[in-house]
Amino acid sequence: MADKRDVSVDIEEKDSDKLGVSRRDFLKGMGVSTAAAAVATAVVPQLQAETGPLVKGIREAVVQIEVNGRPYRLAVKSHWTLLEVLRRELGLTGTKMSCDRGSCGACTVIMNGKPIFACTTLALEADKSKVTTIEALSDGEKLHPIQEAFVREDALQCGFCTPGVIMSTKALLDQNPRPNLAEVKEALSGNICRCAAYTKIVKAVMSVAPKA
Repeated sequence: MADKRDVSVDIEEKDSDKLGVSRRDFLKGMGVSTAAAAVATAVVPQLQAETGPLVKGIREAVVQIEVNGRPYRLAVKSHWTLLEVLRRELGLTGTKMSCDRGSCGACTVIMNGKPIFACTTLALEADKSKVTTIEALSDGEKLHPIQEAFVREDALQCGFCTPGVIMSTKALLDQNPRPNLAEVKEALSGNICRCAAYTKIVKAVMSVAPKA
């Protein structure tokens, strides 16, 4: 009669046959895993010693931004958007916060000559950049030709989207002073007017194009 040791071995071997893995294979696998863990434990400190401590991400940084021709040096948090900095830190509230996810275009400003959504642009991304907001267009009480055209053509109702639309228009006319209708519509495709004044907006842009 087999002793208890033999019986237990037989039972384990039968059970392992059902699972598709033997006790010997299992123990081998455990040995390999343990060895791998030991190697990883030894390697990580070595890598840290060679490359320095692991960086967990920037929490605060200083950026230099030129806004409307004026240089600023600002301490910003890593999660702050350009929109937040413009409105809260610099007091330039002409740039509007609406959807806060880059869908409506109300926060459009011009950065390095291109229209961008300030709500989806991190302040860190604007470092060493030139930013133009709606406040830069008028000269005191004198409106910019684009602003005058919007007033003349009644291309605004509630006016909340208007700064973003005007900045998209300015960016277009700076690059293409003589756009056709299709080019105007394409340039303004990222700006939503909840009052649906699109026909008058396009008319205003087309009327000012030769003068901008």
